[in-house]
Amino acid sequence: MLLQNPPKLQDYLYDLPEELIAKFPLEKRDASRLLHFEQGHISHHQFSELPALLPSNSHLFFNDTKVIPARLLFKKPTGSTIEVFLLNPLAPSNLIQQSMESSSPVVWNCMIGNLKRWKEGEKLQGEIVLEGIQYTVQAVLINKANKSVQFSWTPADLSFASLVEACGEVPLPPYLNRKAIDSDKLRYQTVYSKMEGAVAAPTAGLHFTDKSIEKINKKGISINYLTLHVGAGTFRPIKHENVTEHPMHCEQMVFSKKNVQQLHEAKGNIVAVGTTSMRSMESLYWFGVKLLNKEKPDFFVEKLYPYQQHLDLPSKSKSFEAVLNHMQTNRLEQLVGSTEIFIFPGYSFKVCNGLITNFHQPGSTLMLLIAALTKRHWREIYQLAVEKRYRFLSYGDSSLLWHDKINFDENLSN
Repeated sequence: MLLQNPPKLQDYLYDLPEELIAKFPLEKRDASRLLHFEQGHISHHQFSELPALLPSNSHLFFNDTKVIPARLLFKKPTGSTIEVFLLNPLAPSNLIQQSMESSSPVVWNCMIGNLKRWKEGEKLQGEIVLEGIQYTVQAVLINKANKSVQFSWTPADLSFASLVEACGEVPLPPYLNRKAIDSDKLRYQTVYSKMEGAVAAPTAGLHFTDKSIEKINKKGISINYLTLHVGAGTFRPIKHENVTEHPMHCEQMVFSKKNVQQLHEAKGNIVAVGTTSMRSMESLYWFGVKLLNKEKPDFFVEKLYPYQQHLDLPSKSKSFEAVLNHMQTNRLEQLVGSTEIFIFPGYSFKVCNGLITNFHQPGSTLMLLIAALTKRHWREIYQLAVEKRYRFLSYGDSSLLWHDKINFDENLSN
């Protein structure tokens, strides 16, 4: 391993006043403030100014995952409430999209509230009415140890996605410390969300409107969409002083062949809209490394794989060329994989040099990613954001952060 001195948790903490945590979104998505960090300089703007701040040779990559109402409540005959929170599918497929489209019983790994009151094999039942039709929904705890739950419904003419949409609750982050309300169904979702399966929003995208995306496009900046289904593990706090011991969450990604071609051909600045997009693109690079090294061609990136000793690391172009060749050889139009990549100070960015993101919790995995990108400047950025009373976390304000390799010359390539 290359990690001689792994990061310490205490070095990435800061004081976040409770009143700066945005409990609700602003009335208008793009009315938020925007902190701009570039080569050691910090300036303050409105989010509506983003198109002007982006170099014209930029390529924006958005995460088009769609948040599902993943919190399901069931009542036992005794009156006890069992809360079931969907995490990831197990059957008939572990692919999120396939499970969401299924109209036959599905099995998911779940977090379960009041688990002690739910016996293995016990059936819970609920009723919902959708478009005048009454549906019976049944949940069975088939394995208490690994918290796997089977869901079935009659009549079986609905997809699981439609069922969840009808009876589930929006899974707001725990730090908001409030129940979801009707408006959260719209506002805890990006305007471009498409692929159902996330249990947390890619919150950097919450600021964008159709109009702001159109303005960016008119500037000649390319707009691209990939998918990473954000998991609940994104909120898991780091409890180890040696951060590398943190059990990093694993999330599913989907890249189209067009995505890979765009990344292979892109010249200029590759800007991730959100940490999830950044983790996805960096993970794709490391999958290319695995292919070039003749490693097992499963698209899975372990949390510390980038920090291992690698000889002769390829360029971004060579890595993505290997991925394209792999897709061509296997006749794949899309690439489905998973990542638990952990980006923290010491990481060498291979793909992205710009990031649009919100302000993150002290000592979180996302905070460490910001520190990896901005290096020693992260503390100045966050201290100033607190002093200037920026709004923090999921419903908070935004930032545009650049790595020191920012390329403003349209004629140069990465």
